[in-house]
Amino acid sequence: MKKYGIVFLLVLIVGSVQAQGLFSNKKYTRQDTLRGSITKERAWWDLQKYELSVSVNPTAKSIKGSNVVSYKVLEENNVMQIDLQAPMNIDKVTQDGQTLTVRHEGNAHFVTLAKKQVPGTLNTITIEFSGNPTVAKNAPWDGGFSWGKDSNGKDFVATSCQGIGASLWWPCKDHMYDEPDNGMTINLNVPGDLIGVSNGRLKKQKVEKDKTKTFTWVVVNPINNYGVNVNIGDYANFTEKYKGEKGLLDMDFWVLKSDLEKAKEHFKDAARTMEAFEYWFGPYPFYEDSYKLVQVPYLGMEHQSSVTYGNQFKNGYLGSDLSGTGWGLKWDYIIVHESGHEWFANNITYKDIADMWIHEGFTMYSECLFVEKFYGKEAGAEYSRGVRFGISNQSPIIGNYGVNSEGSGDMYNKGNAMLHTLRQWVNNDEYWRAMLRGLNKEFYHQVVTTKQVEDYMAKSLNLNLAKFFDQYLRDTRIPTFEYLVKDGNLTYRWSNCVRGFDMPVKVWIDGKEKVLKASTRPQTEKLEAQTATVKVDPNYYVYSFNALGN
Repeated sequence: MKKYGIVFLLVLIVGSVQAQGLFSNKKYTRQDTLRGSITKERAWWDLQKYELSVSVNPTAKSIKGSNVVSYKVLEENNVMQIDLQAPMNIDKVTQDGQTLTVRHEGNAHFVTLAKKQVPGTLNTITIEFSGNPTVAKNAPWDGGFSWGKDSNGKDFVATSCQGIGASLWWPCKDHMYDEPDNGMTINLNVPGDLIGVSNGRLKKQKVEKDKTKTFTWVVVNPINNYGVNVNIGDYANFTEKYKGEKGLLDMDFWVLKSDLEKAKEHFKDAARTMEAFEYWFGPYPFYEDSYKLVQVPYLGMEHQSSVTYGNQFKNGYLGSDLSGTGWGLKWDYIIVHESGHEWFANNITYKDIADMWIHEGFTMYSECLFVEKFYGKEAGAEYSRGVRFGISNQSPIIGNYGVNSEGSGDMYNKGNAMLHTLRQWVNNDEYWRAMLRGLNKEFYHQVVTTKQVEDYMAKSLNLNLAKFFDQYLRDTRIPTFEYLVKDGNLTYRWSNCVRGFDMPVKVWIDGKEKVLKASTRPQTEKLEAQTATVKVDPNYYVYSFNALGN
């Protein structure tokens, strides 16, 4: 309670400051623009498929390989932007056997094509690369390669690169707007005593002349760049079949041999997660590519069809309940949260990282829906209210566009609070569930903008949500329900909010439930008595203040 009191006073002091101004002093470079915008050297060609071959040498902490990029020509151009971050190197680029000229500008590399690029035609280029990729400092948040050892001293290696970009370790078109329509093939070469696990389905494995092994994984669905991963270890494998909405789903588990028995018991949360999320969001989006849970030497991440796991086989978040309610200790946070991203991140993917809340806000909210599915509606609501304490309101959820700038970390907790609040406004669980399932159907395997998501939700719920989204996505202030009980009248309004904010709010007046159509203009209702106690439903992410100002 003290925390909310302090925050409330601060909000009143700075309430007139519009949040977008907090970004105005940030300086961006040309490298930010090359990374974060749809440049003319990207716009003219449409990704069709990647065939990525990579050989990993844990002793030297180095990789080398090639990427065959298949693309469709949309308009005439002869310069193609390929992204690869230092200290990785592009060694050679060819098309139809001809070596091409490459101009290097930081992490962006501009390939001059010799062949005329005719709109409508399909072409390929082959990029050879090598180097010692960035070592993850604090995976998965500060990503790269994690070079570890298991308890038996064997190499234990994995990648993570959300935000920092897939081009940290492999050459690609490193912008989220364009996914390979026909998926990709990953040929992963590893030391002979280890197993290499990647996205999609394992199609073959081969022992090479040098005693290394190559594992070929095939993804048939579109896949976002940062969702591509490689995981290398002394793995054991077990599987199960989940009877889902689209039939039998292959669920595939890869864990260190020493952890096999505990994983067989602990990973039962994966099937529970699938049950909850298919109920709320619709069918798992990647039946063709299966579902995998793969143990890694860091906490975990949402790699498409290859969810990585490092939560030490504990319930909660490394054994802690982020909500402080107790509900978070009844399930494994990483299994639930990272699997939730299969719907929000991998199925529905942001076009620009400024809209990353689409991934994280919905997925944190999915935790509440998981709790609700198995422990009841009030348990889910209690969990949602509990995680609000992580909200800072220092900067908006949405970042700046075109410069690879994500919004504030509030995209998680505040994104959840926003969605839970909107559910109270809707006040119809059937409509609410239909909207969530509709999102995943409408934007199935698509890259989207915030506007598309806002527009769909408003249309599906038949509500005007423009000011609601402006308030919670683009402003740092928390709406305050000001009210005054005097002489048998209740006067109320919204303050500390964007102009025109008009969300209805559920209150209890002397214990009787009532929905008030509040706006920024004071309104008055006659009470049954001269005085009354007013309480706002705590499921709304708002403040209330018993002393209406002038």
